Amino acid sequence: MIPPKIPENENERQAAVEKYQLLDTLPEELYDNITHLIAYICNTPISLITLMDHERNFLKSHYGVDLSESPRKLSFCGHLLYSGEDIMIVEDARTDERFHDNPLVTEFSAIFYAGVPLIDPGGYRLGTLCVYDNKPRELTAVQKDALIRMSNQVIALMVSNYERNQLQLLQHTISDKYESLSKFAHTVSHDLKSPLNQFVSLIDMVELEEQIKLEETTISYLNHLRKSAVTLKAYIDGMLAYYEQDKLLLGNKVEIDPDEFLNDIIKLIQPAHECKITFNSAVQSIRVNRPVLMHILINLITNSFKYNHKELCKTHVEVSENHRHYIFTVQDNGDGIPEEMQNKIFDIFSIGTIKDRYGRTGTGIGLASVKKFVEANGGEVMVSSVEGKGSTFKFTLLK
Repeated sequence: MIPPKIPENENERQAAVEKYQLLDTLPEELYDNITHLIAYICNTPISLITLMDHERNFLKSHYGVDLSESPRKLSFCGHLLYSGEDIMIVEDARTDERFHDNPLVTEFSAIFYAGVPLIDPGGYRLGTLCVYDNKPRELTAVQKDALIRMSNQVIALMVSNYERNQLQLLQHTISDKYESLSKFAHTVSHDLKSPLNQFVSLIDMVELEEQIKLEETTISYLNHLRKSAVTLKAYIDGMLAYYEQDKLLLGNKVEIDPDEFLNDIIKLIQPAHECKITFNSAVQSIRVNRPVLMHILINLITNSFKYNHKELCKTHVEVSENHRHYIFTVQDNGDGIPEEMQNKIFDIFSIGTIKDRYGRTGTGIGLASVKKFVEANGGEVMVSSVEGKGSTFKFTLLK
């Protein structure tokens, strides 16, 4: 018997094997289906999917035997991995000097062997797809071709499994980082809001107690400080709300009447008499995450009022659908959005220089949350706008 030699790139090859995280895993139907099928095609009693480990040949799938591993030094597959061949066939191992006295031959009657290497996208030979028989024989050209093609399917499964593991790892990493960021936002918000509230209160006290003595310039400074503190507090509240909004995504979809729903929104917003909302729905019923849709529409509608300096603010909401999505349009006659800002308004903390009708500057969080909710519900959001004439926001939600 001649033990298989160790490939020159063994360390790199072993690292590639371990990367796929299949060693010592339980049987899986997708792999077992391949060994069953290849045994049938090749008309052999045994077929295996193997992964060559340090000192053993791990059998990821085994048809016709109950073993889950075998010593590497006895392995037929080890010779194939070292040889660099695309396929190795041993018609009668009893006459082959490498195997004639191998225990697999003398004790288990492994007379015939045919194997194809499992080569990953990095070029590493990880293991084999192979078949055994207890009598000498040959494979037809069709059987050889099937063995090669099915080895490619094994690699495709392994790569898919690896990518799935990487995706899960990335999701866990992102989830952990998001949780840390959320905790940080809560902590910072709490630590900043308390001194800010005290700061505003102190300004009020100074003005109240010293209002007779204060000069006009000093009063102006104090008003500026108060406004800055209130703006910063609103910014902090908005940032905290942004990280809390994901809880809304946990809600289930429910059937709602669009007309009734939009009426409910108007009641919640309670627009001033100079602000008029109209709506029209071409859909009698929609199935959506109600809190999410309410958040999106309230944000867009209130923005349409705030950034509108006309004597009469007009906002119109349309609801329609296609075969995959519900379509919502919010159109206003407001101030419009500068062209250079239209590609940035959905970025978090992106704010323009325009103040709303109440003299306040936005936090850049509201439209970012709109985009987040829309995309999380399988849709997209877009805007078209002309300065001085108004804006149209259109978004979709997956049915």
